[in-house]
Amino acid sequence: MEKAFKTVASSHVSISVLMLPSHTNFSGKIHGGYILSLLDQIAFACGSKFSGNYCVTASVDTVNFLKPIEVGELVTMKASVNYVGKSSMVVGIRVEAENIQTGHKKHCNSSYFTMVAKDNEGNSVPVPGLILSNFEDIKRFCNALKQIALKKEHDIHQEVFNYTSKETLENLKKYNIQINLD
Repeated sequence: MEKAFKTVASSHVSISVLMLPSHTNFSGKIHGGYILSLLDQIAFACGSKFSGNYCVTASVDTVNFLKPIEVGELVTMKASVNYVGKSSMVVGIRVEAENIQTGHKKHCNSSYFTMVAKDNEGNSVPVPGLILSNFEDIKRFCNALKQIALKKEHDIHQEVFNYTSKETLENLKKYNIQINLD
């Protein structure tokens, strides 16, 4: 059986949501948790659309809150699959807020979610290969490769790093901490 491939463009999903007073935090800005919920929804929609299967969130690899979002702004999220593995996909999401009175737009958030395609029994299933059609697709794919490599390096570091060594404990003294070991 020949492997299926799909373009990045075939994964594109966008949503727009008007920010209401009920979405605010204690400082009157839109609550980051509300934005995270919307991000997870669009990542699910993007991954499911691309894979043709139900998807689950395996990890939220990056969420950068760049600018606050105000009540009354129209938030638009644009998602696409940037990378595919065997059953996983890295979904990149860009969040923009628009003042609907002035038309001014600002980039508020960039996020990367790893989604895994599942069958009806909850088993991971293969996803289509990815067709990179332009240099922007290639750039996003290469950036995803870098992020994956950094994540693997971090995991290896976690496994082999000696947190109890005298050198580690000595190096920690330069930080704003107090160590009280019993």
